[in-house]
Amino acid sequence: MTCNIKGKVWKFRDSIDTDVIIPGRYLRTFSLDELASHVMEGEDPEFSKNVQKGDIIVAGWNFGCGSSREQAPVALKHAGVRAIVAKSFARIFYRNAINIGLPLIVADIDAEKGDEVMINLEEGVIKNINTGKTVTIQPFHSFMLEILQDGGLVKHYLNEKEQKS
Repeated sequence: MTCNIKGKVWKFRDSIDTDVIIPGRYLRTFSLDELASHVMEGEDPEFSKNVQKGDIIVAGWNFGCGSSREQAPVALKHAGVRAIVAKSFARIFYRNAINIGLPLIVADIDAEKGDEVMINLEEGVIKNINTGKTVTIQPFHSFMLEILQDGGLVKHYLNEKEQKS
């Protein structure tokens, strides 16, 4: 994980809840591949087949609302989603995503499905490469960047513990 993320956009509406991200009927599996194969199927049945490693979700308000389903951000990350940009996030979804090393960026950007965007978390800039439009965001603090760089909170803690030994 670097401070720069570049990927193709998948565009979604407001209020995408965790049951839309990964429907409850698939939560009986512990297979990340199985979860990822059903991610977002209620919104876009072709998403899991066509999402590529490094792609970025752009959405409206309240992304990740609903239950505290931890599998939702896990399924998105395992499917290849590198970051999510939305106007707002449900708090528990935000925390669950950061905990697994999936960056969430609060911003209102002008991007359509298939556009390519570049995100610099350290400088606080999102650029739509297709349109040339740039949006300034709150830069991520170094501590948050370290958590993302390490792949999530648990891995960050273990790295910190190992460095002190």
